[in-house]
Amino acid sequence: MTASAAGREAAAGREAAARLGAGTASAARTGLESSTRDGVGASPRRPDGTLKAAGEFAFSSDMWMEDMLWGTTLRSPHPRARIRSIDVSAALAVPGVHAVLTHEDVPGEKLFGLETRDQPVLAVDQVRYKGEPVAIAAADHPETARRALERVAVDYEVLEPVCDPRRAAFDPDCPLVHEEPIGAHPEHNPGGNVVRRQPVRTGAFARGAEAAELRASAAAVVHGTYRVGMQDQAFLGPESGLAVPAPDGGVDLYIATQWLHVDQGQIAPCLGLAPERVRMTLAGVGGAFGAREDLSMQIHACMLALRTGRPVKFVYNREESFFGHVHRHPATMRFEHGADAEGRLLYATLEIVLDGGAYASTTAAVVGVASSLGLGPYEIPDASIDAYGVYTNNPPCGAMRGFGAVQACFGYEAQMDRLAAELGLHPVELRTRNALSQGSRIATGQRIDMPLPMAEMLARSRGMALPARREELPDPADPRTLPGGVAGTSRGEGVVRGVGYGVGLKNLCFSETFDDYSTARVRLEVVGGEPAVLVHTAAAEVGQGLVTLQGQIARTELGVQRVTIHPADTSVGSAGSSSASRQSYVTGGAVKAACEAVRRRVFALVRERGLAGADHPEDDLALEGGKVVSAAGGVLAPLADVLGGAAVEETRVFRHRPTRMLDPTTGQGDSHVQFGMCVHRAVVDVDADLGLVKVVALDAVQDVGRAMHPQQLLGQIHGGSAQGLGLALMEEVRVADGVIRNPSFTDYLIPTVLDTPPMRVEVLEHADPHAPYGLRGAGEPPTLSSTPAIVAAVRDATGRTLARAPVRPEDIAGVEH
Repeated sequence: MTASAAGREAAAGREAAARLGAGTASAARTGLESSTRDGVGASPRRPDGTLKAAGEFAFSSDMWMEDMLWGTTLRSPHPRARIRSIDVSAALAVPGVHAVLTHEDVPGEKLFGLETRDQPVLAVDQVRYKGEPVAIAAADHPETARRALERVAVDYEVLEPVCDPRRAAFDPDCPLVHEEPIGAHPEHNPGGNVVRRQPVRTGAFARGAEAAELRASAAAVVHGTYRVGMQDQAFLGPESGLAVPAPDGGVDLYIATQWLHVDQGQIAPCLGLAPERVRMTLAGVGGAFGAREDLSMQIHACMLALRTGRPVKFVYNREESFFGHVHRHPATMRFEHGADAEGRLLYATLEIVLDGGAYASTTAAVVGVASSLGLGPYEIPDASIDAYGVYTNNPPCGAMRGFGAVQACFGYEAQMDRLAAELGLHPVELRTRNALSQGSRIATGQRIDMPLPMAEMLARSRGMALPARREELPDPADPRTLPGGVAGTSRGEGVVRGVGYGVGLKNLCFSETFDDYSTARVRLEVVGGEPAVLVHTAAAEVGQGLVTLQGQIARTELGVQRVTIHPADTSVGSAGSSSASRQSYVTGGAVKAACEAVRRRVFALVRERGLAGADHPEDDLALEGGKVVSAAGGVLAPLADVLGGAAVEETRVFRHRPTRMLDPTTGQGDSHVQFGMCVHRAVVDVDADLGLVKVVALDAVQDVGRAMHPQQLLGQIHGGSAQGLGLALMEEVRVADGVIRNPSFTDYLIPTVLDTPPMRVEVLEHADPHAPYGLRGAGEPPTLSSTPAIVAAVRDATGRTLARAPVRPEDIAGVEH
């Protein structure tokens, strides 16, 4: 079997990469500075980087094993139907087929789910979305398995699908997608097709006031209805994995996922096995962005492996991938904001309806984020928010970068621009006058007890130099400078420039009482005469660079350059999900805590061996450059001499401070751990006649608390900005009558290098006193603010309202559709 190289970190001899470079602003640092190269704050080379760049990295789809079978899936052609019968006999008769399984063959529980167990392993008596798995097969060749599944006879009674989320939420006569839906938190589940309703009331609205009472006191009132389409995570590595039956009757699963232990917790009951008999190892992950939090083919591969007694591999093709994972929740939102003559926000009312599709996935949590952050980063004393997540027969939706805050941000930022125009204020000035800061409270009553330099970030964004206009370029006739690019569609007539701003407030780490923790095991020993560290966690490396960061922390805390990262698996305690911008905080905190425990053990050995007095203060000792040193006495001994043949190993669990569930009636509660923010300024050129847009610049200012790996940090900000660009202008899973109309990268468009502009990034480092090293999760905030900034720039250029993301060419050109 090939093995992923992503789990290995061989650190010796690497050159530290450059810091963030010109234009970077840094506040005073807090935390431990390392004298060891490639520690915290440096930019060591990624251990998987060269392999990936050279095309030599082993992803999960590259795995193989002798005597391996191939698994495939039969999926429903209907978004809603009853299943009268399933006959697999003709499929089993195909030569080379070793098993064809349906729901009757599920050995344990038939339902699973990330938060709510409402999704069948294989459809039982009905299907709830087009593409739902109905049967699976294993054969000697994937094409043989596919041909066999074409012979499975399924008798469907086709029903009218529930496709309108507002109808699902508010029409009492709407059919139920689930006869007995069970929410993760019943107090938030009103029944029917609503997975969760979360109201938030503050100020006058908490006292029973109506919007009409407040409207009269406002100098400016703006209303808006906004829509955000269904976005796909569009990772390049499709769902894939390899299940191997084990001699003890269990199974070993090598899988690309975001959360090994939560997968294990869902898989084992469906297989009828104890969790420890489902052993999981992280395979090479080709991107995730939330879509790998939910199960895809994990249970199916294990079922077939256990039935056939042979390894079974699944690899989805691209079309199947569109049906095989969740997407971003589409949203319909109604906003009203009122402000006084000076631009101070007085009140806001919001209604947010999120389409969760056929199964709950993370819909309840997404509603919690959308409602709690629905006002954005603004001081608004009186607010009424109602957020709904609903079941429909559309494709299931769940986690995606930004997680409910993206949708709300598009709406509230459009409202800020409309208010600014109404009052004759610059968009940045209106935002600055209402900016949250440390000590402010959000709509849920939670106080922001960490730096939030929003006013400074806005000022920096507004102060950035604007890019040259096309006519000022050396070759203004170059088609690459025009909307439409090298296609030559636009010749430059009537191209108009626009500038727009966007700000987004994002929660970081898991919220609402979730027991969010990570486990790390750290071992210090002598290998080949030199001290070496082994770090073992179950944290998933999904491209964000966590495998590099763990090594940096170990070098910083233990003063040892040689660090190896053990492949992530379930033989160590859970590290939680690689999502919610949490792994640097939580797994970083666990690695730091385990290293500190190892360091204390080393200092105890130093005293036992008489290298320091028994009363020698511990804070005078340090590990630097592979040696034990004293501030007073210099080098006491090489680590190799202190350890001898012994190894020091410690395991630690790190938890951040607790959070609270939002009150189901008032929405009050300290539901979040940490907050992040990014400010974007977008510059666009628009051909308004053709509806074409070229993003000329997309510049960002972000506070990260502490730049742990400056080069990777830039990658996160650039990547999040690019995904926001995609949502602004091109990315949308088109769904009609419950059917995806564009399940391919031919018709689902994502930004390429030709679509992505130069990005200047200014990074601020105001440390969060509650976080390890003062760091702040950085991966998600850029995705919030980039979308509204780009759409605002297109509005500025065209004067059109543009209340939908992504903006379509016909929206700009004013063509009826």
